[in-house]
Amino acid sequence: MSQFNIDHLTTYRYNQAVFLKPHLYRLYPHSHGHQRLLSYQLDVTPKPLGRSSVVDLDGNTVIKLWFEQPTEQLQLQSQSRVETLQTNPFEYLLDDGAERLPIDYPSSLRSQLLPYLTPPVVIPQGVDPVAVELAEELLHLADHQTLRFLNDLNQRIYSQCNYVTRLEGDPQPPGITWRTKRGSCRDVTVLFAAVCRAVGLAARFVSGYQEGDPDQEDYDLHAWVEVYLPGAGWRGYDPTHGLAVADGHISVAASPYPRSAAPVQGSVTPIQPVWETGQPLKTNLETRIRIQGDRR
Repeated sequence: MSQFNIDHLTTYRYNQAVFLKPHLYRLYPHSHGHQRLLSYQLDVTPKPLGRSSVVDLDGNTVIKLWFEQPTEQLQLQSQSRVETLQTNPFEYLLDDGAERLPIDYPSSLRSQLLPYLTPPVVIPQGVDPVAVELAEELLHLADHQTLRFLNDLNQRIYSQCNYVTRLEGDPQPPGITWRTKRGSCRDVTVLFAAVCRAVGLAARFVSGYQEGDPDQEDYDLHAWVEVYLPGAGWRGYDPTHGLAVADGHISVAASPYPRSAAPVQGSVTPIQPVWETGQPLKTNLETRIRIQGDRR
């Protein structure tokens, strides 16, 4: 069991005055059986005309903001205190039939899990062939044992993929990540999910924080994967660190589609069109994340 104080500052600077269209903010920590949100505050500059909290299809709390006055800067600062409760990530009992792959999900459960079983990116083969090849190899080596397969996949990606920092942009296709053996945390998360889906395991993308080194001052937003295991529910794996997710991870958003777990989503419109000013809109993004942990 641990408690964390998280201070997350996001600043967008524009090279000209803009109108802010409605923005979605997905950095409100989950409160469920694995973690508990103790306090939360969000400060926004410029002050929004209005805000509302929305619970999306995956149970994420999304804060919607809308604005009135033009600005050259948007700053969002959230401060939260979270208690994580999952000290043993393997403290569960799988249902009968879930110990070996492929898992035969009951039809009623499969219909609910369909978005997590289907690749989020449309490609001609339906499932990335590189992910299928890796899945077949690991499935054979694990003798179709579910938990061994997941552990081996986690360790294979962790040991063979070089981590790179890439703060912006969508995740790259899983085949690119595995062929080049390099990627950001969201890239290896998408690869892990694709391999799981290739063997019929429901998987989703999770965004949040990871405690990291207690001596470091600044952190980055992190990503990992959760797999749905009958009898155990959603269970997390972090291929960036080769870990099963426990009380050192704090989740804020989860979705079968990485874009639906993006921390901030919205668009802006320049006050004056580019054909009048001759000045294309440019945006500079800066983030600062500080985490203070207290293990108990």
